[in-house]
Amino acid sequence: MLVDTKPTTFDELIRISGLSHGTDVWLNNAQSLIEAGTIKLDEAICCRDDIMIYLIKQGLEPQPSFKIMEAVRKGKVAKGKEPKWPEYEQMMKDNNVPEWYIDSCKKIKYMFPKAHAAAYVTNAFRIAWFKVHEPKAYYTAYFTIRADEFDSDIMCHGEERVKNKMKEIDLLGNGATVKEKNMYAILELVLEMYERGINFLPMDLYKSHSTKFVMEEDGIRPPLNSIPGLGTVAAEGIEKAKKDGKFMCIDDLQQRSGVGKSVIEMLKNAGCLKGMTQSNQMSFFEF
Repeated sequence: MLVDTKPTTFDELIRISGLSHGTDVWLNNAQSLIEAGTIKLDEAICCRDDIMIYLIKQGLEPQPSFKIMEAVRKGKVAKGKEPKWPEYEQMMKDNNVPEWYIDSCKKIKYMFPKAHAAAYVTNAFRIAWFKVHEPKAYYTAYFTIRADEFDSDIMCHGEERVKNKMKEIDLLGNGATVKEKNMYAILELVLEMYERGINFLPMDLYKSHSTKFVMEEDGIRPPLNSIPGLGTVAAEGIEKAKKDGKFMCIDDLQQRSGVGKSVIEMLKNAGCLKGMTQSNQMSFFEF
């Protein structure tokens, strides 16, 4: 749709949002008219409000203009369920509404309100601005909110490991699971991030949050629950225990956070427990 319409203004983006959310508004309708050169994007029926505003400008009274809009946007005209359509169509012809416009109205089954389209585009525009101008903040927020299938073992060790995993999923074709397909979308974004010169920082018991990615000067630090197998409950238990001060040893970490031995092993493998002893009890053999 973007290729066909080549939008250059914010208004045109709103129009495209309306076209993409409607039913039979773009396909076999506005798309064909634009491709044939009959109309331009700013002339197409895109949102339900467009109909009423256009008809009033053409000279129709506000009440019939509103009723025509309602009949069209609900799909009553397309389904042949609007008994007053012959009367409405004649009104439109009497006010020099083009034939292509009337035919377009007859095909529409559902239309998006312009206010919703504007809200969608405004939100998308804000996100796009951050992606371009504040990429670190964008990726930090995205991975925190959207990346349910984030795997630090794969994604936090450079481009090559990410590319290899993507190739592995590609080779599965239609055999890839839903989880693998979801992971692929995240891998694409991680690769994009690496190519823009932003890196992940090592997992850290104290600096890593339980569930949120943290933006730091040198990169983005992944959360503890992004360690494969380490669940959110365990990560939040560690986060809560950290508030009472540093851990004296691994035994102290276990006791205060309530995590089991398997979680301790995961933390060790992730490099979170470097330099931490198992126990703070002294042994005679240490003297």
